[in-house]
Amino acid sequence: MELFDGPLYAWGILPLLIIVARVIDVSLGTIRIILVSRGMKLLAPALGFFEILVWLLAIRQVFQHLDNPVHMAAYALGFALGNYLGIVIENRLAMGKVVVRIVTARTAEGLVGVLRGEGFSVTVVDAEGAQGPVHILFSVINRSQLPWMTGKIAEYNPKAFYTVEDVRFASGGLFLPGRKLATTPSALEGARKLK
Repeated sequence: MELFDGPLYAWGILPLLIIVARVIDVSLGTIRIILVSRGMKLLAPALGFFEILVWLLAIRQVFQHLDNPVHMAAYALGFALGNYLGIVIENRLAMGKVVVRIVTARTAEGLVGVLRGEGFSVTVVDAEGAQGPVHILFSVINRSQLPWMTGKIAEYNPKAFYTVEDVRFASGGLFLPGRKLATTPSALEGARKLK
């Protein structure tokens, strides 16, 4: 068929298909790696199957047309875009749990009261910082609740130092169900500061 042999196909359509295939397979690979790190034993291999299937389709086209540098560039561009898209998708899915550590020199009673009032489990430890006494708050939350949490930190203790880390496994404790919390403008601002 002339459509598949012409210059439009070789220099336009096929490179575009290679980019799309790479975006799909690398996005799946990025998400798969994140799922593996979170111990999701069934979903990660399933994504891996489709990731490799799409990769084989893309690499086959590149190897069949090694004389066309546009195909190689399309392959590399698809890889870069796939990494970006995979991270964006994973952030939107907001799977798993995170531990939020908040260090504040100010009194933390207001923030602790709000967090506990919403049902979050918060552990408070008195400690000594470089400039005197501090309070360290620990809370393990669903990752989807992080924008709300960071908004409350910004609202009640705007100068607090805090860190967020992924939790691979948590046992015991009190966890809120995966319900949506009201996101105020301050909550959204707190989430933006994390990025």
